[in-house]
Amino acid sequence: MPICIIGGSGFIGTRLSSLIMKHEQETFFIVDKLLSNTFPTSTKLADVRNIDELRNAIGEDSVIVNLAAEHRDDVRPLSLYDDVNVQGAKNICVVAREKRVKTIVFTSSVAVYGFAPIGTSEKGKISPFNDYGRTKYEAELVFQEWQKEAPDERTLVIVRPTVVFGEKNRGNVYNLLRQIASGHFLMIGNGENRKSIAYVENVVAFLEFALKFKPGIHVFNFVDKPDFTMNELVKIVNKIIGKPEKIGFRLPYFLGYLIGKFFDLVAILTGKKMVISSIRVKKFCSNSVFDTSIASTGFVSPVPLQNALEQTVIHEFVETHDRTNVFYTE
Repeated sequence: MPICIIGGSGFIGTRLSSLIMKHEQETFFIVDKLLSNTFPTSTKLADVRNIDELRNAIGEDSVIVNLAAEHRDDVRPLSLYDDVNVQGAKNICVVAREKRVKTIVFTSSVAVYGFAPIGTSEKGKISPFNDYGRTKYEAELVFQEWQKEAPDERTLVIVRPTVVFGEKNRGNVYNLLRQIASGHFLMIGNGENRKSIAYVENVVAFLEFALKFKPGIHVFNFVDKPDFTMNELVKIVNKIIGKPEKIGFRLPYFLGYLIGKFFDLVAILTGKKMVISSIRVKKFCSNSVFDTSIASTGFVSPVPLQNALEQTVIHEFVETHDRTNVFYTE
């Protein structure tokens, strides 16, 4: 059965397509509103907000992997979160019924938990603090309704990754690593807060692994262990690039948060997107540590987290590579 990767022109979708092609076990095609730079001949142009475009793009008896999402912190208008994440899920389910789709793998997010307690598992309380987390969870419910219509025949896998990083990504983790590598990094707070992160190759390996799951609803957080403190992360990156591991000046949290609030006001007055904001300062200084039950499936991440960080840092800040084909995400 062909694998339909919706939103597959992006960072995760491109890596997943490459993995599937490498194994040559299944055919795949990408459905996206943008042409894939890596797999242009395997791309069918369609927007999840347009159900007719989806009908023309998704084939009979396909296996669907839905990566499409509106996810940035600064999306405007806010209605885009609902239009893409929720209505998009509804449109996918309508077409899935028509095309006799039996398996959907949906990438949600740990954002559904909001500022969650340390060690939150898949059974954690759903408490999103923003529209992204809210609409991701609402999309989960849409897909669950689709599965429950034929529970003995349909497979739904919901994967909730924490922040994903890797080579060629230009999201929040890259920006952090770049600041550390440049020597211009400023620690806000005491740096003892811990962060769960996930390497893209491990994420896509699990998505491919999940394509074989049996009928039912399967929900998993995706994190790579161990969870480093910000202090540990800075020391690891400095060691990789051969710089002193000691952390210099630290800005107290309350000052960092006030600076973020100032930039919030500037953004409102000018209508421009600011790199610094109060929510980003709060997210940076908070704990973001999750547990997962993935081990119960028998899956083992192919790349240890320490190796993944080293590979990414060396690729981005030590070696020289073509910088044209990169992916801007958060």
